[in-house]
Amino acid sequence: MLAAASPLVVGCLLRHPRDVAAPAPYPGDAPVDLPTPGSSSTRADVREAVLRLAWENPSWGYQRISGELAGVGLRVPPSTVRDMLKRAGLGPAPRRTGPSWSRFLKAQAEGIWACDLFHIDTVFLKRLYVLFFIEHATRVVHVAGVTAHPTGAWVAQQARNLVMNLGDRAEGVRFLIRDRDAKFTAVFDEVFTSFGARIIKTPVRAPRANAMVERWVGTVRRECTDRLLIYGEGHLHRILRTYERHYNRHRPHRGRDRRPPQPPHAPAPPSDIDHVRLQRRQVLDGLINQYRRAA
Repeated sequence: MLAAASPLVVGCLLRHPRDVAAPAPYPGDAPVDLPTPGSSSTRADVREAVLRLAWENPSWGYQRISGELAGVGLRVPPSTVRDMLKRAGLGPAPRRTGPSWSRFLKAQAEGIWACDLFHIDTVFLKRLYVLFFIEHATRVVHVAGVTAHPTGAWVAQQARNLVMNLGDRAEGVRFLIRDRDAKFTAVFDEVFTSFGARIIKTPVRAPRANAMVERWVGTVRRECTDRLLIYGEGHLHRILRTYERHYNRHRPHRGRDRRPPQPPHAPAPPSDIDHVRLQRRQVLDGLINQYRRAA
């Protein structure tokens, strides 16, 4: 994930403060006694007061912090506030507002989906396009469709089909991350905004802003499509459906503590670990091996 978000994307998100977590309490959770009006204070007292106000109010700039302190009798010029924050590693207000992009994704993962298109070339040099969606919280992948002609109307129809298949689960989609490809039309967006989801467009030429879908494309290429000869649209669709089941129900994921997105019923631990027998199941004509404990 991105360590920091593009100002354009973060700005879009932060227009809806109810969707992001509130600022964390100031470290130590102990009250800071501000000097009473007219009293003297040490520089450490002033610094502690400045840092507390900046921490608890991430949208406040230098002028706002300086003014708030002036209201309790502390005359701290904005330039001094700026220097104290810089030494503490805190930037200007717009850069302190809200969580980072990666923190936002983790906090809101339960309702975040992402989508993208990628292409596969057949053995006959015909280019096919695949539309897929991925759930951030569970890593579950949904292969929506395969076509040689990915028009805006086709992409929108695949989105409708997905929402119909999801049923009531579609109401849980709060954000959909996508790039600015012209195939994602207003009709496509309306499929999701109609039940309250918000569309988040990634910056131009910033694949890391939608890193989860980029990683899945790399995974499916390395483990599946780059190791097979694809003959046509129907052939690719069957292969991807099979790989989707493997990916969602069997393949372990580091981000999920080495569990698959849709794990089957977990077997009881073996009573004798020295006598565990494995049973192999081959997927995609032996391209992928799956293992389970033999009865």
